[in-house]
Amino acid sequence: MSIDLRSDTVTLPTPEMLKFMFNAKVGDDVFKEDPSINELEAKAATLFGKEAGIFCPSGTMTNQVAIKAHTQPGDEVMCDVTAHIFNYEGGGMAFNSGVQAKLINGNHGRYTAAQLTEALHPEADWLPRTSLVAIENTSNRGGGSYYKLSDAKAIAEVCRANKLAFHMDGARIFNALTETGEDPKDWGKICDSISVCFSKGLGAPVGSVLLGSKDFIAKARRVRKLFGGGTRQGGYLAAAAIYALDNNIKRLKEDHKRAKHIAGLLKGKSFIEDMYPVETNIIIINLKKDMPADQLVSTLKKDDILVSLMGKQAVRMVTHLDFTDSMLQTVEQSIKKL
Repeated sequence: MSIDLRSDTVTLPTPEMLKFMFNAKVGDDVFKEDPSINELEAKAATLFGKEAGIFCPSGTMTNQVAIKAHTQPGDEVMCDVTAHIFNYEGGGMAFNSGVQAKLINGNHGRYTAAQLTEALHPEADWLPRTSLVAIENTSNRGGGSYYKLSDAKAIAEVCRANKLAFHMDGARIFNALTETGEDPKDWGKICDSISVCFSKGLGAPVGSVLLGSKDFIAKARRVRKLFGGGTRQGGYLAAAAIYALDNNIKRLKEDHKRAKHIAGLLKGKSFIEDMYPVETNIIIINLKKDMPADQLVSTLKKDDILVSLMGKQAVRMVTHLDFTDSMLQTVEQSIKKL
């Protein structure tokens, strides 16, 4: 069996999760009659102190729905140069919403309130209207780095002062909260909308939820339908997310511990140029020119270890629910041979 470290999206539902899914009460969610989806949306909203939520098939959809609901064509969205909404959602903000991104060069995917303030431009007929500010927590391309609440509060204050909406792509928000110990409700207080993914570290097969005010979610519901995201008996999938929230958050610390162990094994290897700080469950290494990334990927694959390319000279590894201590021992043996 391969050891798959390409992403934390590769996990399979546990037998306990599958049993919970098959026992779910379902209905027609387009008519707002699926009990499990209604329960998940309310549960997630309460967790973050928001008024309402809407379940979608993917984190890309929750992000794109949020962008569409917050903006008008011709607007500008502020985000980091590494942002998932800019790099890995198929150009969706342009295609779906007719908006453009203004990129901020932050630190491993995190920018500051001062950088945001510097990047804002005055209103003028010949300039795009800035309407939305987005952060990603944790940052995928930033190597799993996370924002501290105090830093995000400062960004939120800039948003309020300039009448800008503030969206958090919280694809791996629970990885961040596991490290900081912060209360999700404190994040709900400063963000106008929050996307939360269940199919990464939490181990559900499908799904994300978008959280916000009742008025915002009513608008988002219309946009979701326009994007083809309305489901009927989707409660079987929502049940997996409910199970994940109840059972798979506390164990994220294990993923972080294993990721840091792998980072320690890689540190000092002659073929590594540098490595991003490992703060959660993502390891990104930049390789020296004499070790192309695809060569390292192929070498590890010979030991049935799968990792992902992040560029010609960069490789990513991601620990997750299905990556065990025995697998870690195998990875350790393989790295020692490199």
